[in-house]
Amino acid sequence: MRTAVLIPCYNEEAAIAQTVADFRRALPHADIYVYDNNSRDRTVEVARQAGAIVRREPLQGKGNVVRRMFADIEADIYVLTDGDATYDAASAPDMIARLCAESLDMVNGARVTDIEKAYRPGHRFGNWLLTGMVAWIFGSRFTDMLSGYRVMSRRYVKSFPALAAGFETETELTVHALELRMPIAEIATPYKDRPEGSISKLSTFRDGFRILWTIVVLVKEERPMPFFSLIALVLAVVATILMIPVVMDFIDTGLVPRLPTAVLSMGLMILAFLSLACGLILETVTRGRREMKRMRYLNIPAPQASDAA
Repeated sequence: MRTAVLIPCYNEEAAIAQTVADFRRALPHADIYVYDNNSRDRTVEVARQAGAIVRREPLQGKGNVVRRMFADIEADIYVLTDGDATYDAASAPDMIARLCAESLDMVNGARVTDIEKAYRPGHRFGNWLLTGMVAWIFGSRFTDMLSGYRVMSRRYVKSFPALAAGFETETELTVHALELRMPIAEIATPYKDRPEGSISKLSTFRDGFRILWTIVVLVKEERPMPFFSLIALVLAVVATILMIPVVMDFIDTGLVPRLPTAVLSMGLMILAFLSLACGLILETVTRGRREMKRMRYLNIPAPQASDAA
């Protein structure tokens, strides 16, 4: 079994050597790839000295790096982690063993820590909120949707469309697994703070809003009927509220003195029916897309229990 450790990196000179060393000890037979994303420090040099295979991705953003790694690297099992030495490399063998033993497509590393500096309250709350939203819409199978530590099968990686550009890639990774109803699991893994000199690239509000927007887009694309039905319902309610006084005046006087309001109400009602029609049409299109993705996914065999040896 070929195992590849994938590490997207941006300005991680202070942490990348430790990250590579930790995963080399945990997975001595794995190939460790560090994809540099336009670092302005010595990340490339330090990673190469630590024994990693170093490549570059010029398009800025973690999602762009993940897309490039998934396209370039051929392996049977993929371990995706960050280059900041915060994830527990010692958990990787157990995650891989479970992936193979149960023929899973993804094992998510749910972060567990009491170190406030490692997992700031703002990030913790945002993760809880966004994970809850995805669980409510797509299914509750993860408790830490935004974890950057995952073990994945080849059939998962090679069927993943990878459209995100930035930190919203974790959301896309999660929804892809949930939408195709893949066999997945989650394991609690220790999470620690960054080494001295390593700085987080995640912006609580900017990246949080980008992830929220990604969820909205994924709902539109993967759940078009509920999405457009909700829009249709809002438009219909507003149209009805506007029309009530117009109808009352007509009943009392036989006249329509509020003609602009009546026209606006009818326009909104027409938009409501158009939105509902869009939902019906796109639901059929989405089902076809999902079937094609499923067939592509099934073209690649799953890891088997015998492969773990």
